[in-house]
Amino acid sequence: MKIAVSGKGGAGKSSVSAQLVRCFTLHQMPVFAVDADPDANLGLVLGLDPEKLDSLRPLIELQDVIEAKNAGGGTLVDLNPNVDDVLENYTLQEGLLRFLKMGAIKQGGSACYCKENSFLNAILTTMLLDRPEAVVLDMSAGIEHLTRGTARGVEMMLVVVEPTRAGVSTAKAVDRLCNDLEIRKVFFVGNKIRSEEDRSYLESQLPAERFAGMIPFSETVLDRARRGEPLVSKLDDLLPGLEKIYEMACGR
Repeated sequence: MKIAVSGKGGAGKSSVSAQLVRCFTLHQMPVFAVDADPDANLGLVLGLDPEKLDSLRPLIELQDVIEAKNAGGGTLVDLNPNVDDVLENYTLQEGLLRFLKMGAIKQGGSACYCKENSFLNAILTTMLLDRPEAVVLDMSAGIEHLTRGTARGVEMMLVVVEPTRAGVSTAKAVDRLCNDLEIRKVFFVGNKIRSEEDRSYLESQLPAERFAGMIPFSETVLDRARRGEPLVSKLDDLLPGLEKIYEMACGR
C-alpha cells in the first residue's frame, strides 16, 4: 500500500504518518517512511535515534550521488537513473522500517536543478511503482514532490485537517492538487477533535462521506512529543480511529 499524507502545517500530518507507519511494522509488514516535508520531523515522531537522524542527509543534498547517476555531469540529464542502491545505502533502517529524508524540491532561478529533481523523481518512482514495500509519504501541504508520473503510484491520499478555517482552506487546496494529478482516492482525516461541534464543522465544510476518520485531541500525544518518545510502541497506543484508517487503506 502506498499512502501519502498531506495537510496544513501543524495539523498533525507527521503524527498520523508515524502511526500509520507503526501499524505496518506492528502487523509485520516492511515499510518505507518518507519525510517529504522539509519542515516536518517524522523521524523524531517515530522515535528514531536523534543522532542517527542528524547524520542522515536529505537525498537532495547527495550531490556526489546525483552527479554519478547523471553520468558524471554535463548538459544531459538521465530522467530515469537506477536508484535501488540509494535506497539501500542512504536510508535509516530499524527492523521492518526504512526511513529517508527527501529534502526540498529545488525551484527555478539562477541555477538549473533538473538533475536534483529528476533524482528525487526517480526515488519516488522506484518506491511507489517498483518496490513491494508499503510506503507512507509525509508530504508538505503543496505535495510538490509528486509529479503526474509518481502520482500514479499513490493508492491513497490522506488530507489531515484540524477544525479551523485555515485547516479547511488548505485541505480544499490539496484536494484540488490531487484532482489535477488524477489521484483517485483522496480522503480527509479530521484531527485534534475536541467536541461534537468540531466534528460538525468539518463535515459541513468538506464532503462528509470522504472522511476516513475523526481523531480526538490527545494530551498523551502532546506529552510524548515533549519527552521525545515514540507515539506508538504497540497497537494499544494507537489513537482512536487510526487502525480503522489503516485497515481501510489496506482494503481490509
